[in-house]
Amino acid sequence: MSHHVIVGAGPVGTATAQLLANQGEQVRLVSRSGRGPVDPAIELIAADATDAEKLTALATGANALYNCANPQYHRWLTDWPPLYSAMLTAVQRNDTLLVNANNAYGYGHVSAPITESTPLGATHPKLRLRGDMWNEALKAHQAGTMRVTEVRASDYIEANSIFSFVLLKPLHANKTAYTPVPLDVLHSWTSIGDVARALVTVAKDERAWGQAWHAPTNAPLTVRQLATKYAELMNLNTPKLAEIPYPILWSMGLFSPMLRELRTTRYQFTEPFILDSTHTESTFGLAPTDMDTALRNIARP
Repeated sequence: MSHHVIVGAGPVGTATAQLLANQGEQVRLVSRSGRGPVDPAIELIAADATDAEKLTALATGANALYNCANPQYHRWLTDWPPLYSAMLTAVQRNDTLLVNANNAYGYGHVSAPITESTPLGATHPKLRLRGDMWNEALKAHQAGTMRVTEVRASDYIEANSIFSFVLLKPLHANKTAYTPVPLDVLHSWTSIGDVARALVTVAKDERAWGQAWHAPTNAPLTVRQLATKYAELMNLNTPKLAEIPYPILWSMGLFSPMLRELRTTRYQFTEPFILDSTHTESTFGLAPTDMDTALRNIARP
């Protein structure tokens, strides 16, 4: 039986903890709140993960430490550095594998389908940050002072996404859903369960270490296609969708930090944004969850 430490009890951290517990592993789930799934194999810990000494003690004897934390996006530049520094300290002191759950922001503005060999070319500080975090850990891995691997995903289907925040309630209420992004541009959507499966897989397979991998992800769909497919599965009326004009969205951002941050990532929705997970799928025999199944798993409003 292995011991795993997960930092972050959001959707990905929770799904990863439950998957490991279902496999008979012992899990320590660390978050500020101390909340998480109720399972005898999962120990819920309320702690400040920026405390390097505390995190080092919590990771003692662990096979892997999973970075599933997710600071609020408008606080990334202030909250990520101390949090990630504590994680690097903890894994280096304990000779523990670091497993990062990441997104595709570090690639920046890319016109072609994104593979793991696509350069991390983002130039905006917020977008570049996650790429810099990976490069820092990879450099230490190559120097032999720690071990690291990483799973990158696109926008989630089930939670913490434009779908769950913007579309879900209006679709069920048969009202117009006003989206902050264009409706008819292809975009990749990743299931949270597939992120968890990829994280656990790469943690246990030494072939994955020292590399980044894409979570298994289905063929891209536009926002309109995604909403329509969900409505059909749930026997709802045809979706009523409208895009918020960008000048209005920009003005709304003056009063909302989160809306203001959407300016940074808007490029992912104004042009096709496609994550290619072929390499991960062929290497580890994984496949993305069927889109219909993933959509059915979305919590009702």
